[in-house]
Amino acid sequence: MTAYKYQAQALMRDYLLADLLVPYTSVFVGIVLCKMAYDLTRLLSSFYFKGYSSLTKIQRVEWNNRGMSSAHAIFITAISLYLVISTDLFSDRLTGPITFRNSIISTFALGVSVGYFISDLAMIFWLYPSLGGMEYVLHHTISLVAIAYTMLSGEGQFYTYMVLISETTTPEINLRWFLDTAGLKKSSAYLVNGILMFIVWLVARILLFIYVFYHIYFHYSQVVQMHAFGYYLTFIVPSVLFVMNTMWFMKILKGVKKTLSKWS
Repeated sequence: MTAYKYQAQALMRDYLLADLLVPYTSVFVGIVLCKMAYDLTRLLSSFYFKGYSSLTKIQRVEWNNRGMSSAHAIFITAISLYLVISTDLFSDRLTGPITFRNSIISTFALGVSVGYFISDLAMIFWLYPSLGGMEYVLHHTISLVAIAYTMLSGEGQFYTYMVLISETTTPEINLRWFLDTAGLKKSSAYLVNGILMFIVWLVARILLFIYVFYHIYFHYSQVVQMHAFGYYLTFIVPSVLFVMNTMWFMKILKGVKKTLSKWS
């Protein structure tokens, strides 16, 4: 009976949010913010990085795109940590299934993230494969579907935000590309960045995902109350991302070993 009560409350919030256009407005805001971050990266780079003008057209596009993705990563990591750690929204102290908890803030932030993934995926298709191959298309597509579903349904937002914490690795990845493109591959900053990226990736994309699986297992009685589509997303999306993260982690490990051997 309690499960049906929370499902009814979740559906009421969904319809209320739809009437207020919160999800749709947040997606639009996300797209606009992406355009602003892209243009701001281009503006600042042209003023403060002398080598920016000498980059090829596609390099400048990727440079600006990575500035945009870094801005999104910082935003969504901060809001994810805030909602998961600093608020009681997903606290075990509260009664009721954690899988049906959401708020205006949590839904709006997910909408902004949906706007980012739409923007970035559009650029990937537009310039394919210059900004990334099929692995990026797969990553962005399943991320977009999962985030959009939790935004619109209100279900499974806790697990969505746990997975989104892994975006904390994005600035390190982008910085590595910036350093390489700027001709600083042999600098100490490049070495430090590689080691930091290895550590952050291990924590945020390997160990954190193991914890997510652990949490799903011990809260299965709540997960199973979700609608079928959300239920399957809860298992499929983290699993696919974990496999991809592990494959990329092995490449990062190989790269760190190669870099350290050059410095030894």
